[in-house]
Amino acid sequence: MSVATYPAEGAQLGMVDSFGRVVDTLRLSMTDRCNLRCTYCMSQDMEFMPRRDLLSLEELDRLCAVFVARGVRHLRLTGGEPLVRRGIMAFVNGLTRHLQCGDLKELTLTTNGVRLREFAKGLAAVGIRRINVSLDSLDRQVFARIARGDRLYQVLDGISAAQAAGLKVKINTVALKRDNADELPTLIRWAHAGGMDITLIETMPLGLVDEDRTDQFLSLAAVRRRLAQSWTLTDLPDRSSGPARYVRVAETGGRLGFITPLSHNFCDSCRRLRVTCTGTLYMCLGQDSSVDLREPLRHSPNDAALHRAIDHALVLKPKAHSFATPVRGAAPALSRHMSMTGG
Repeated sequence: MSVATYPAEGAQLGMVDSFGRVVDTLRLSMTDRCNLRCTYCMSQDMEFMPRRDLLSLEELDRLCAVFVARGVRHLRLTGGEPLVRRGIMAFVNGLTRHLQCGDLKELTLTTNGVRLREFAKGLAAVGIRRINVSLDSLDRQVFARIARGDRLYQVLDGISAAQAAGLKVKINTVALKRDNADELPTLIRWAHAGGMDITLIETMPLGLVDEDRTDQFLSLAAVRRRLAQSWTLTDLPDRSSGPARYVRVAETGGRLGFITPLSHNFCDSCRRLRVTCTGTLYMCLGQDSSVDLREPLRHSPNDAALHRAIDHALVLKPKAHSFATPVRGAAPALSRHMSMTGG
């Protein structure tokens, strides 16, 4: 395809994969670094990407502009922990031009909450309306064991600051058989009492960690059955740009989401692409197939080569991921860690 085939800058190109799914959501990892070391996510002695390999903020901004021109309407900044990336607020402020002109419907962010108090007011001021906060326990000792850091009070304080700033907060909780299985009802009640939705997530077999994930895997199908013994759960048609399926809990009045990559495949309506902080485009969280965007980004004078790379990625986007229930002693399904790809 020649350069002249692509419309002028600002034209709407659209993205449709081989299965007819319209792709309108991008998860952009700002960094693979994090100020926590959650046991299910990474090893204690994690080796991060060399800083020279990371895309600059200017390069990330250019990528976002290309994807918005292609039809991305939901952009989520992830990591690692995006709030540890130097210059993050200036970057977010630059992205808001896409919100202001109406090309982007939503700009959101996923964070572990450790630095949220520092950034909450600024995020709200530039146009972010909602954020996801990862929180796996309300028990200080359990939190410290999972996260390998005694930061629970900082996270809770950050959530309070975010709500005070007017941000809508959704809680993400990884269900862990050994650490928080019995605490899940408490977490749900706490979140709903605070006016927050909460989504439970099954552990994903991404990257080597220091323990066998088999010991921690908890099927959310089983969790839902157990919750239904005490609560009235009503399925909702609500869908966000993510993979969660939602129910209403009558007894708390709140929404509860389930993300089930292992016990129940959710790929039929996938509208997402993921770009790492090094410029690798992954068409599926659970597949290794990828397309390099860094080379055309750095060596092409215009965006035509980037558009061709995105076109190629759409052809390669699979129908579904290949995750399976973890088997004791087996290697992870993929060698890359979640912190590299972005959640």
